[in-house]
Amino acid sequence: MKTLSRLLVQSSTNLILQAAAAGNVAPLPERVIQFGEGNFLRAFVDWMIDGMNRQGLFNGSVLVVQPIPEGNVEALTQQDGLYTLALRGVENGKVLNEMRVITALSRCINPYSQWAEFLASARKPELRYAVSNTTEAGIEYVPTPFSPEECPKSFPAKVARFLWERYQFVKGDSGKGLVFLPCELIEQNGQALRNAVMRHAQDWALGADFYNWVTLHCHFLNTLVDRIVPGFPHNEAEEISRQLDCTDRLLDTGEWFHLWVIEGPEHLSAEFPVQQAGFNVIWTQDLQPYRDRKVRILNGAHTSTALAAYLAGLDTVGDIMKNPVASAFLRQAVFHEIIPSFAAEDKAAYANAVLDRFQNPFIRHELLSISLNSVSKWKVRVLPSLKDFLLKENCLPAALCFSLAALIQFYQGHATSNDSSMQGCRLRSTREERYQIKDKREVLKAFNTAWQQYSISCNLGAMVESILGNASLWDEDLNSIPGLAKTVCKNLNEILEKGMCAAMQSCMNPL
Repeated sequence: MKTLSRLLVQSSTNLILQAAAAGNVAPLPERVIQFGEGNFLRAFVDWMIDGMNRQGLFNGSVLVVQPIPEGNVEALTQQDGLYTLALRGVENGKVLNEMRVITALSRCINPYSQWAEFLASARKPELRYAVSNTTEAGIEYVPTPFSPEECPKSFPAKVARFLWERYQFVKGDSGKGLVFLPCELIEQNGQALRNAVMRHAQDWALGADFYNWVTLHCHFLNTLVDRIVPGFPHNEAEEISRQLDCTDRLLDTGEWFHLWVIEGPEHLSAEFPVQQAGFNVIWTQDLQPYRDRKVRILNGAHTSTALAAYLAGLDTVGDIMKNPVASAFLRQAVFHEIIPSFAAEDKAAYANAVLDRFQNPFIRHELLSISLNSVSKWKVRVLPSLKDFLLKENCLPAALCFSLAALIQFYQGHATSNDSSMQGCRLRSTREERYQIKDKREVLKAFNTAWQQYSISCNLGAMVESILGNASLWDEDLNSIPGLAKTVCKNLNEILEKGMCAAMQSCMNPL
């Protein structure tokens, strides 16, 4: 079977493939640079750009940059930037199902091996937008020496170097600044990226004129994204390939629902016509209420439940919703602990809609995919609700505390040859199963050291306190939260003695 490519799309007589790839397969000007080639951006931003192109509203393509040394740009390049996206859901009782070949990507660059090509792309006059999704841990200032011929490790350092290259080439032209639309789920993501970029500019002594050009003519907009994207459909890949009569190694799947909230000046919304194209995009002067509701409820539900549920033998979000213990745990976390912790309109209605989305029969959302970088996710998505609940109710939220104990248990593993992963083990029925724990190297090292020390001392309380007290993980000492270390230690002890499922059940309040 042939591999998906532009030539194949143009020559194929397969009617399903022709219909799915009705977009423009001819080259378009590269108006967007995208840092990240993962499932989410391909099922969200790239899908929208593809849609605008199909309607003749944008006339631009996306240049994809791989943000870390390992990634998918080689596979994308082999398919000429094409991939198939399947969106499915149920809305008002009607089944919605769309399969589309996304044609918006022009080419892909690995800056670690194509540094000169990466810098050359900064000189393209038609370039206007930059999008990114480098996970919550990606927008981080890491002191980096200026090295003209070497790709820096951090995402903000890459952006600073990219902008410096562009600034020099355009000679400070005020009309050649870029609009940044970061999709990382951190608070004020645009502002955070800008601050990190400007710290690099100061470190590298790039000068006041460059600082002013970035400040006045580049826009770093805060955004919020909302779509569940499970990614590659392992159970359906063969059937989809048969329908299209070609192989697609980068198949992607997502739910029908989507929302993009962008905080920025109104004139930019007319320039980037996603609303005009019919997408669910909100331009606003204040996205904080939208962010609190989405990050705390939807993402908080995922992060507070996924690791415990996986260690209890479940594999997907759908499995959680069908399991009486796990679903009761999730509902307690959402309705009795997260929702009371913050103020926002329509919280309960939004939460009920989220649980409906979790039960989407077409979506297989793997818990292991949710587990990626769980420490930074827990810090952003769960910790604020835990602290605010304690402040308002004068007691700790049981399920959210338990989720921290489950995280510590999930991160018990052994080192592998890959610096960014460890191998853990869960008990499923009567047999052991290995799984990959993926996070930043320093995070994995911290947990590995803590568990090794516990194996020698057998002092569970000391281990919990060492992890909670590691400010490099949480940006603060969590032992300062009254009763948290004691509660987490109790939860973790029950997990070790009773098993995850029984421990989850015993931690829940009568509802």
